[in-house]
Amino acid sequence: MKKYSIGIDLGGTKILAGLVEKQSGKVILEVKNKTKKEKGNKKIGEKILETLDELFETPVVSAAGSDVKFSKDEVSSIGLGLAGQVDREKGILINGVNLECKDFHVKELIESKYNIPVFCGNDVEVAAIGELNYGAGQGFKDIVCIFVGTGIGSSIIKDGKIHYGASGSAGEIGHMIVDLNGRACSCGGNGCLEAYASRSAIESRILGAVKKGRGSIITELTNSGSISSKHIKKSLDARDEVVTQYVNEAIEYLSGGIASVMNFYNPELVILGGGLIQSIDEIYLSTIKKARAKALPVPSSVTTFKKAELGDYSGVIGASLLENYGSYGK
Repeated sequence: MKKYSIGIDLGGTKILAGLVEKQSGKVILEVKNKTKKEKGNKKIGEKILETLDELFETPVVSAAGSDVKFSKDEVSSIGLGLAGQVDREKGILINGVNLECKDFHVKELIESKYNIPVFCGNDVEVAAIGELNYGAGQGFKDIVCIFVGTGIGSSIIKDGKIHYGASGSAGEIGHMIVDLNGRACSCGGNGCLEAYASRSAIESRILGAVKKGRGSIITELTNSGSISSKHIKKSLDARDEVVTQYVNEAIEYLSGGIASVMNFYNPELVILGGGLIQSIDEIYLSTIKKARAKALPVPSSVTTFKKAELGDYSGVIGASLLENYGSYGK
């Protein structure tokens, strides 16, 4: 059996690739690159290949302490978690809004260069596979995994398996409509949860307030105009009025969305992850408290909440396992 597989987590702001030891599920090597400026099929494709080249050129430190390069022959597969709607059979990113990709034949691109089997899935679905096998989902069978970052994504695990739905797109909690005549969403719709509770939504609200003349410490923390989860945490710690207001607004919407999922699906476990959740305990804890209060008493009483345990590696480890799941996780 080949010793390694490679997992790639491709999101709206970064690409993280890891060499994963198949026997243990441990990430042996990693390469991270930003994707904020790279948009569209061509540039994203180039960034993926550049990241893989860098990974293949990175030596593994042996038990004896010496550097040993691993061989492509030791890699059984390359798995990708892609932010957007995915054709798993053909390995195509059908529509990745935050990456500005459409009809992106990523499987064909990678296999033609490296001659290694490639498997693709949605980024949160892949993170859920990682958490189910090696993280917070171990021992549970009915799970909803929700990641809050640039957007909001989720995946459903039913009886220990990913639930894909009729078209393979089940779990799009970020596009649950929370306001019929609400804000425009990047998907082209209006009133989606993602437009109210994602990091991008919070960033938009803060920058809008600052532009209108409200003072905020956030302007001293970032020179680029881009607000990260770390900037938000520092501002909350400083009790910044503007940031606190819009974070609390996002929590109200996020907790309402989760309460609706609890009422409808009645999961035994909800796993929360993503940059905002991982970086800011106040958001995680307040969202849980409010979700429980908003949900019906019976489902609320049986749902367990956990923070994703694998951190940045949820998607990488889950992607590395895609070869074991087949095109639809069977």
